[in-house]
Amino acid sequence: MSTAIALNTDVGESFGAWVHDDRPLLDVVDAANVACGFHAGDPDVMRRTCDDCARRGVAVGAHVSYRDLAGFGRRFVDVARDSLVNDIVYQIGALTAFAAAAGTRVGYVKAHGALYHASGTHPAHADALVEAVRLVDAGLPLVCLPGTEVWERARAAGLSPRAEAFLDRGYTAAGGLVPRGQPGDLVRDPAEAAARAVSIARDGRVTAVDGTVVSVRPAGGAVAALCVHGDTPGADALARAARAALTAAGFGCGPEPLAPVTGALR
Repeated sequence: MSTAIALNTDVGESFGAWVHDDRPLLDVVDAANVACGFHAGDPDVMRRTCDDCARRGVAVGAHVSYRDLAGFGRRFVDVARDSLVNDIVYQIGALTAFAAAAGTRVGYVKAHGALYHASGTHPAHADALVEAVRLVDAGLPLVCLPGTEVWERARAAGLSPRAEAFLDRGYTAAGGLVPRGQPGDLVRDPAEAAARAVSIARDGRVTAVDGTVVSVRPAGGAVAALCVHGDTPGADALARAARAALTAAGFGCGPEPLAPVTGALR
């Protein structure tokens, strides 16, 4: 069976005295989007999370964000394009050091929260994200939504964007995510997450909250990653159900769809 899709999750989002145990999720997923200190995480958490990933053979990705600890990176920050480039380079660099200390590496980049969504439509911030990855290592895949501003700019810059879809978030009829706090924003039922995982892997489609079937697959390609957020209630159960359903349907799971194109940071 060939690997077709990577289950990934957002982890390392503890900070100081507030500690969340990521290990149940890391026992299930293939790749970990590790907070780099700007929306969550601190040096102790980053080191511990990279160690946990290395022990399990889980791929490490830099989960970069606006500088917004108070808002958990879920607020738009109107930062200048060049400053945002430097903020992102800084975050990737910090995680790279901790990954190396753990005997692993940063293998891909994914924006968090408000930066993830803003880079889909905001030209300057999409360009900043692409430029930061290019400056650090153009072989690092950039995980994002297909067809968005950042996706197209990454392709134009010669980077390797990898399409992502979400197991635990509701979709709008336009193919975006239902804003948090609105009805249907979260998927909580493991059976629903499992059915969605198979539909995405097989057909590249999800059912939106209004019943519309929308495509989440890039033109001529496939979805590389399925994400479940670490702070979603029952996230590990959602991930386990999705993995079991994908295996039963004949689809493989593993980190390979997020592998670097060339020698990424070690």
